[in-house]
Amino acid sequence: MATKIRLQRGGRKGYAFYSIVIADVRAPRDGKFTEKIGTYNPNTNPATVDLNFDRALYWVEVGAQPTDTVRNILSREGVYLMKHLKGGVKKGAFDEAAAQKKFDAWKADKQKGLEKIAAEEAKAKKDAAAKELAQEKKVNEEIAKKVAEKKAAAEAAKAEEEAAKAAEAAAAEAPAEEAPAAEAEAPAAE
Repeated sequence: MATKIRLQRGGRKGYAFYSIVIADVRAPRDGKFTEKIGTYNPNTNPATVDLNFDRALYWVEVGAQPTDTVRNILSREGVYLMKHLKGGVKKGAFDEAAAQKKFDAWKADKQKGLEKIAAEEAKAKKDAAAKELAQEKKVNEEIAKKVAEKKAAAEAAKAEEEAAKAAEAAAAEAPAEEAPAAEAEAPAAE
């Protein structure tokens, strides 16, 4: 029986979620499988992988052939590195403790790299938010300036209008006051 390590699709339409399974080559994609060894969710950033490391290593050692995507997943999780190190132990190149030490060092280095990438992404997101906020403040200042200019123009127009009304009222009152004064002077002159 030829055995494959492959993905079994789940999840809803447009939101795929995969199980990592051991299945016969002749079985359909979402059909019968021998063992489920993990899950893979490509919808998160970075993609989430939950893998039973020991069982994956066992199946790789007994000759199960992974698909291309599963091979990449297993490689990123360190299954192939551990297989390589165990081969070195069998050949006598180093002992089990040295192999485990090398694997732990690789895992720590990988984790450090992931944390660095996450920190860079967070910094880039923060910088983008700050830049967007600065642009928004600039736009708001321009809008506030235009609104202030409109208010000042409206107040100036209102002040001119009031001044014109006051001038008209003063002009209307002045001739009315001058006319009775002229009438009062005329009889006195006679």
